[in-house]
Amino acid sequence: MIVLDASVLIAQLDASDRHHAKARSLLEANSGEQLGASPITLAETLVSPARAGRLEDAQAALQRLGVRELPLAEGSPGRLARLRAEVSLKMPDCCVLLAAQDYDASVASFDSQLLEAARRLELKSASTRQS
Repeated sequence: MIVLDASVLIAQLDASDRHHAKARSLLEANSGEQLGASPITLAETLVSPARAGRLEDAQAALQRLGVRELPLAEGSPGRLARLRAEVSLKMPDCCVLLAAQDYDASVASFDSQLLEAARRLELKSASTRQS
C-alpha cells in the first residue's frame, strides 16, 4: 500500500500544478499498489476544489484513482502528538506518517521534509520506478 500526501493528490487533480507530470508518473509506476490517504489528507486535497465549486468532481476523481480513506485508529491523538513532537512537522504531515505506520505502507509525497521524516522513522518511500 502507498499512503499519499496531499501534495501528490493535489498535483494529480490539477493539470496546471507544477508537480502534475510527476504525480501521474508516480501513480502510473505504482499502478499495482493499493492507494490510501488519511481523512485529513483527503480534506486538505479537497479544499481548492470545494472553493471552486468542483468538490464532487474531485471526489469522483479520487474514487476513480482508487484512493481509499484510511481511518485514524483508536489512540491516534496521543500517537499523533508524539509524532509531531518527534519530527516537528505540521499535523497533516504527521497524519501521513501515522497512516504509513498503521498500514505498513510506503509514503508518496513531493515534500522533502516529510520524506526525510519518513526515512528517519524507517518508513519506505514510493518512487516513480517499480522496485
